[in-house]
Amino acid sequence: MLTMLKRLWTDEEGLTTVEYALLLVLIVAAAVTAWTQLGSQVSTQVTDVKSTLAGD
Repeated sequence: MLTMLKRLWTDEEGLTTVEYALLLVLIVAAAVTAWTQLGSQVSTQVTDVKSTLAGD
């Protein structure tokens, strides 16, 4: 049992998987933030165009 724990502790192959998972989480967080900002800007533009067309 102790040998198995030592082997798991020194195994670096799993570390790469964790690193890729963290990188994926960061990319997804950046994409969601960008998408939210883009949506907000598009909404503002649509409101401005609507106001211009309405003559306000």
